[in-house]
Amino acid sequence: MSAPAVDPARIRWSLPEGERSRALAERPLLLLLHGYGSNADDLFGLVPHLPHSFVVAAIEGLEPAGPGWAWFPLSVDPVTGELVRDLKQADAASGSLVEWFDALAVEYPDIPSIHLLGFSQGGAMSLELMRHRPHHVDSVVVLAGFALPAESPEAHARDAVLAEVRPPVFWGRDPHDPVIAPPMIEVTRRWLPEHADLTARLYSGVGHGINLEELEDVAEFLAERLLENG
Repeated sequence: MSAPAVDPARIRWSLPEGERSRALAERPLLLLLHGYGSNADDLFGLVPHLPHSFVVAAIEGLEPAGPGWAWFPLSVDPVTGELVRDLKQADAASGSLVEWFDALAVEYPDIPSIHLLGFSQGGAMSLELMRHRPHHVDSVVVLAGFALPAESPEAHARDAVLAEVRPPVFWGRDPHDPVIAPPMIEVTRRWLPEHADLTARLYSGVGHGINLEELEDVAEFLAERLLENG
């Protein structure tokens, strides 16, 4: 199974193309991955609240979904009403994202550090990119998101490497998020501490969203990572 490729024309950058090479030889890169049915503009509203030293690139999802884009399709279980994710489709989407990420590293080989911020399904994809490239992702922020189960031998092998590297991960969510089903939260709650240096925070009352308190915590987390990376 294959997924569409990342479309460079639908990536929103904080700098024009002519300025990126020089900037990315000196400044860290922050990749934004939006949630289901959204677009590359969505998470740019968070940027003013985050450390200003980043070059930012918001990647748009791979497939049309509702008013926007998705990384992989979702369906609804007719019995439970919960969202269902096909792991083969998610893995194919991960492959497309990793392919783009590898090409980015060739185009901009001197990036000091690379950080990911994903919301909901974009959070899952951020963790997938970390799983595939643990030595090249310096930190991950997951907001109202989740980890996908590792069910193949290849996924288990990648996770074994990740457990040795343990990149810093911030996981923020509402304990009563109405969108991410409890089984997915439980998978994530067990998996993250075993494979990452985890900072977990709960924000009651935000639902499937983000509030200012969470953004302040994210900004602090990222600022600390930048200090660690010089």
